[in-house]
Amino acid sequence: MSVGIRDVARAAGVSTATVSRALGRGPVSDALREQVEAAVRATGYRPNLSARRLRSQSTQTIGLIVADIRNPFFTAVSRAVEDAAYQAGMRVILCNTDEDPTREAMYLRLMQEERVTGVIFAPTRATAKELRAAEIDFPVVFIDRAGPPGAHDSVVLDNAAAAAALVDHLVEQGFRRIGGLFGSTSSTAQERRAGYEAAMARHGLAPAGRAVLPNAAAAEAEATRWLGEPGRPEALVLSNGLILMGALRAARARALPVPGALALAGFDNEPWTDLVDPGLTVIEQPVAEIGAQAMRLLFDRLKAPDQPVRKVVLSGRPVLRGSTRRASPGPDRA
Repeated sequence: MSVGIRDVARAAGVSTATVSRALGRGPVSDALREQVEAAVRATGYRPNLSARRLRSQSTQTIGLIVADIRNPFFTAVSRAVEDAAYQAGMRVILCNTDEDPTREAMYLRLMQEERVTGVIFAPTRATAKELRAAEIDFPVVFIDRAGPPGAHDSVVLDNAAAAAALVDHLVEQGFRRIGGLFGSTSSTAQERRAGYEAAMARHGLAPAGRAVLPNAAAAEAEATRWLGEPGRPEALVLSNGLILMGALRAARARALPVPGALALAGFDNEPWTDLVDPGLTVIEQPVAEIGAQAMRLLFDRLKAPDQPVRKVVLSGRPVLRGSTRRASPGPDRA
C-alpha cells in the first residue's frame, strides 16, 4: 500500500500543509523540518515529484553540477548533456564545484531557487553520502560517482575493472614496481584504487598507492617527490587525466624518459594524450554515452518518480600506446 502525505503528517503529528512546507523548503522552523523528515524516513514516503513541480511552476531547465570543469572528462560530459537537453527543448545551468562540499551545497540551494526540473551531479564522497531525496524538490542523477545503494540514479564507469586492466597490461609488459596516484575526494578514485590493489594482489605484487587532490599541480608535486625516493616506482597508474598530466610533468622534471625509466598509464583519452611523444596509454571513457544515459535516467525519473533506483555501469576501452611499451628485462623485474 502506497504511503501518502497524510501518513507523513500523522506520523509527525502535524498538518499536511506543514509537511508540504517542510519538504518544499517553506517557512518552518529547523526543528519542525527535522520532525517531518524523520517521519518521511520512518514511513518510507517518496514525494510525488511531478505534482510538486506543477505546484512550484518549475522551469524547463536542467542543472549540471560538475566537480572540475578544467578536467576534459567533465567538459565532454557537459557537452553530451547539453546536446540531449537541447534536443528535448530544455536549458542547462552549469556549475563547477572544485570538489568542494560547501560549494556543492550552495549550488544545490541555487537549483532549488531556480526551480530546475532536475539535476545531473558529480558529487564528492561526503555530499553523495548525505544527500537525501526528501531534502530536494527535483530528481538527481549522479554521474561518474555513485552514492549509497538505492539513494539516487547513477551512471558510472566500471572503475575497478578499468584500473585492473591497466595493471594487467603493465605486468604483461614486464613491470613489477607499479605505483598509483589516486584522487582523494571522489568515490570514482576510491573504486579505481580498489581495482588497482586487487589486480596487484592477484599478480602477487605489493601495491603502492598514494592519494592526491585530483588536479595536475597536486599530482605533479607528489609525483616529483615520489620519483626522487629510493625504490621509486618503475610504472604509475593515474586515476584521471589531470593526474596523468601532472605525473608526466614530474617525469620530465626528474629527467626520467617515458617509458625507458618510467611507464605511465591513466584515464581519459583526450587529444593531448596522443600528441605527446610517446603517446600515453589510457582508458577511454564513453563520455557521450555517460551524458546521454544520465539524461535518459533523468527523463525516466520525471515520468515515473516512484520507479526503482537504477545504476548504469559502462565499460572503458584500453587505448595502448608507447608510454607502456615492454620494458627491458633487468634483475629488479624478476
